[in-house]
Amino acid sequence: MIEDMRLRGYSARTQETYVTAVRQLACHFGRSPDGLTEEDLRRYFLHLTEEKHLARPSITIALCGIKFFWESTLGRPLGVLGIVRPPRERKLPVVLSREEVHRILRLVRIPVYRVCLATIYSCGLRLLEGARLQVPDVHSAEMRLHVHGKGGRDRYVPLPDATLAMLRDHWKTHRSPLWLFPAPPRRGVPRALAHGGGPVTRSSLQSAFRRALLKSGVVKRAHVHTLRHSYATHLLEDGVNVRVIQESLGHGSLRTTQLYTHLTAEVRAAARDPINRLLEGF
Repeated sequence: MIEDMRLRGYSARTQETYVTAVRQLACHFGRSPDGLTEEDLRRYFLHLTEEKHLARPSITIALCGIKFFWESTLGRPLGVLGIVRPPRERKLPVVLSREEVHRILRLVRIPVYRVCLATIYSCGLRLLEGARLQVPDVHSAEMRLHVHGKGGRDRYVPLPDATLAMLRDHWKTHRSPLWLFPAPPRRGVPRALAHGGGPVTRSSLQSAFRRALLKSGVVKRAHVHTLRHSYATHLLEDGVNVRVIQESLGHGSLRTTQLYTHLTAEVRAAARDPINRLLEGF
């Protein structure tokens, strides 16, 4: 299965996630997964839904991993998938105001996390897109970033002047030849050796954001990806064309980007007067 995923060019994270899904399936039944039947799979997804009460995203991940194993590695058609696939939820994402974003980012204590999160917000990046930015990805002459996007889809995004200045100042503090945001050195590890390692991790950025969110007093259920939602909404509020935002976010479909039109302050304000008139003269 791992070899099949490598041949398809799946990322290391996707490989790990899919293998985990199949391993959990095998552990549940206590036998090799290639000996299971479609009825076993049906019972397993009932178990995930009714006993473990997993959310739709978790069930979908398990479904994708098992589907790959069943169809690509075992070469068997899987008819039960249409039954077990959860219905799509239509939830609007949480969006922070500009003031809330600034308040949270100012409270991120460690500079490498603060600058990385500020870059994620100001360039509309996904978490790992920001964490894994490299020095050659900064094209200062054209004022843009080369982003290695999800699913191997690269793109260029506009680089704000303030973000470039912040990146330059931060790079002077570590001078890593490769990473814009190298992982902070551990105690007792020489700085030169530490910067030969990898970039900041997903979990460290999430923890830094979560700590700052708690300190800020902002009560919204925000996380690092909320910065990307906020970027898109704030650009729409300032009149940026939705297709330009689509390109910056790397969305394959305009319909995905148009979701943010429901979140702008202008849309809410335009509806306020008609709503207030609903009970006029009652």
